[in-house]
Amino acid sequence: MNCPQCLVVILPTDRFCEECGTPLVADAQPMSGTKVCGKCGATDIDGDGYCVSCGFRNRDAAQDRFAVERSPYLAGVCDRGLKHHRNEDFLALETIESPSTQILVVCDGVSSSQTPELASQTVAQTTCEFLGDRLTRSDGQGKNNEEVMQQAIAAALKAVSTIPYKAGANVDPPSTTIVAAIVQEREATIGWLGDSRAYWIAADASRQLTVDDSWLNDVVASGKMSEVQALQSPHAHAITSWLGADVSDNAKPSILNFPIPSEGYLLLCTDGLWNYVPEASQIFALMQQSPSNEAAIISRYLVDFARSQGGHDNITVAVLYFT
Repeated sequence: MNCPQCLVVILPTDRFCEECGTPLVADAQPMSGTKVCGKCGATDIDGDGYCVSCGFRNRDAAQDRFAVERSPYLAGVCDRGLKHHRNEDFLALETIESPSTQILVVCDGVSSSQTPELASQTVAQTTCEFLGDRLTRSDGQGKNNEEVMQQAIAAALKAVSTIPYKAGANVDPPSTTIVAAIVQEREATIGWLGDSRAYWIAADASRQLTVDDSWLNDVVASGKMSEVQALQSPHAHAITSWLGADVSDNAKPSILNFPIPSEGYLLLCTDGLWNYVPEASQIFALMQQSPSNEAAIISRYLVDFARSQGGHDNITVAVLYFT
């Protein structure tokens, strides 16, 4: 038998497709409703979504797609996509009135690790909360935002490293990428580990701001291969930096300061979007087709575009609009 949505092989007893989450029987209920195991139909589900009877981890349908809107200028959307059976991305945004500050955090759980969805949520929320607390405290005034960003990501590393996992299993501990931004007085301080990206999108100077921590970039920078050659390798998109318990405590994020030059958009996203439109000019052209320049509408438009292209990965987009 095959799933009617994604065509992967399913068992006659399956109530949900484990790959894409499609209900396979009429009375199947998502985890957020009456808790019924999508694998065996049992109702004994623990707090983390695991079925006590068969061990299957049930997804929370409420996390399949969610939006965060802080203002007409700051918003984002996080979406499961069409092929993955759970959403391993996470998004956190915050606006602070005094001093006027915007915080954006986007994370992409590493699929080869254990509970990547918990890793991305833990890191995104910890980073956003740390930044919000530090930037509003009186003793945080005048602090260098690069230092604050480093401290926030260090706190997130400690938090993700406390997530329980099965040591010794043939899978990595809970891990995630991160890209985060602090924006004050039209200057963005951006920190990242992995291949989630930040772009500046504007009519006159769209460009990618971050550089992926990837095998491809490392091997090209070393001169061992050309980009064309490296792209042929199955390792081309493997990441070389992330946050997880297997990361050294002294791992440092890349950080840059970017003065906002004009009207435009600071855009943070996971590879669920940029795999379809990797160039900043392509994203600009796509955003020109959005029915509105409001951040919430543009975020939704970009996510829906990625879904229309196949939605092969989870998709997260955060947008901050500058007039």
